Amino acid sequence: MNDFSGAKKKRLIIYLWLLCSFIPEFLFAQSSDSIGQETREIQKGRLTGVLIAQGTLYVASVTGLYFAWYKDYPQSTFHLFNDGNEWMQVDKCGHSITAYYISRIGYSTYRWSGVQEKKAAWFGGLLGFAYMLNIELLDGFSSEWGFSMGDLTANTLGSMIFIGQQLAWHEQRFSLKYSFHQTQFAAYRPDLLGNNLIQNMIKDYNGHTYWISGNISSFLPEGSKFPKWLNIAFGYGAEGMVGAFSNSMSQNGQPIPAFPRYRKFYLSLDVDLTRIPTKSTLLKGIFNVLSFIKIPAPAIEYNSLGQFKMHMIYY
Repeated sequence: MNDFSGAKKKRLIIYLWLLCSFIPEFLFAQSSDSIGQETREIQKGRLTGVLIAQGTLYVASVTGLYFAWYKDYPQSTFHLFNDGNEWMQVDKCGHSITAYYISRIGYSTYRWSGVQEKKAAWFGGLLGFAYMLNIELLDGFSSEWGFSMGDLTANTLGSMIFIGQQLAWHEQRFSLKYSFHQTQFAAYRPDLLGNNLIQNMIKDYNGHTYWISGNISSFLPEGSKFPKWLNIAFGYGAEGMVGAFSNSMSQNGQPIPAFPRYRKFYLSLDVDLTRIPTKSTLLKGIFNVLSFIKIPAPAIEYNSLGQFKMHMIYY
């Protein structure tokens, strides 16, 4: 079986689950005004529907993941696998952001159902952690991979970033975000990095940048006229990777240039779409769904080659 096609299926199923989960996030954005600061009682009908939907998505995605990916590889006893040096840890950022948004979506659905704020924060965070943990356990019983402590740490961090902020501030002042651009490297390893835009967005870590986007106005005194939607963002990415741990020198008999592998760090501005004032419930829902995307903006880059770069627009 082609390794890339299998890996692509695995990630597509995870992202499909995440995409489907954004439906209640959209609904919550449209109905949150009617909930108020603290719902006094649980709306049993909504909560039942949320739990059924979450259970159905969970079972369907894990079952699909098993048949699309794991059943084609031999199983083994539970074991660990050290992948901490893969992709210069860019993939670990992907784990954190996935756990963070599953936690955030879970919280929104529970609040929509009337669950008390503190409980909703914990239940949502644990949902993100538990879903990602299940995938790590499946890896742990596969002879091709193993249970990754690095992935577990990244998953835990993503969920705790959500829980910690919600408990401390009752809002997300720092959001994890994602941006992507196509790179030259996929052309040398399309089997590993993808051979079209959709595959590149999932597999080409050279084009991934992960951000922590902080809202400035939330730290200013109440009544400040500073734009509530304007954020400052710090990003991380890496480049020059045509292999997970190290670079291949050839592929199918064709030479691959000796690309240097290096890390990149960014400083940029961003927009918190969820804080843009609008009376349109439709726009509120759309802004909630798209809030994981880092808005293209000017950026300053510093990389581990010792270079500073200015990007007029970076995404």
